[in-house]
Amino acid sequence: MEIPFYKFDGAGNDFVVIDNREGRYNLTQEQIALLCHRRFGVGADGLMTLDAAPEGYDFEMHYYNSDGRLGSMCGNGGRCIAAFARVLGLGDKLRFLGYDGPHEAEILMWDGHVGIVRLGMRSVAADEVKRVADGWFLDTGSPHYVQRVEDLEHYDVVGEGRRLRHRTELFPEGANIDFIEDLPDRRLAVRTYERGVEDETWACGTGVTASAIVSGNHRLVARGGDFRVDFIATGSAYEQVWLVGPVSLNFTGTWTFSAQ
Repeated sequence: MEIPFYKFDGAGNDFVVIDNREGRYNLTQEQIALLCHRRFGVGADGLMTLDAAPEGYDFEMHYYNSDGRLGSMCGNGGRCIAAFARVLGLGDKLRFLGYDGPHEAEILMWDGHVGIVRLGMRSVAADEVKRVADGWFLDTGSPHYVQRVEDLEHYDVVGEGRRLRHRTELFPEGANIDFIEDLPDRRLAVRTYERGVEDETWACGTGVTASAIVSGNHRLVARGGDFRVDFIATGSAYEQVWLVGPVSLNFTGTWTFSAQ
């Protein structure tokens, strides 16, 4: 079986993306994990398929973690798949279905390989932002625990992230772990340990969004690049949440699976 694919990244958070509007591909967990493997496959933090959607939507997004398991909403993945839809000729303003429901996206700039994409994220009720341990827990399409730390540049993100991610008494269904620190230029630095990847990623869209909400800072920087998160805090909710950041098309190719 041969599968044409595109490789995108959103601020270093990278994905294999497949056009599956005709429903040709039904990959197993093992096949997805192989595609995402950085030594034996294409290499990626996750895989996405762009599928046909009901009337009123341009497409449906299915996101799989690099372990091959179906994942929850991925903010950078949503921005990358919107750029992919632009490459496929679906337009600059898009409406699609994700794991957590409807999303809107807008291509603010695209030169064929590099661009800026704006993605609408789910609203978060104020009472959904919980104080847990030394930080905050909230769901921005995926569950996140956000904690302030000092000297983030040298912080043991992988070790502490793995430890916290497996604290089932705090997070029975697991959580992504974000560590944040204020920078002298008033931006907020964010580093994220992602479940499913089970490692630090260079950026996490839902994590950047969660960090912006708990900190009130709209200008953030991950290891892979800068973000802006716009939202309106009404007192009862965080609404009109938009995640804005860079997207790149790295390369295209065809992957061949041997006959089973």
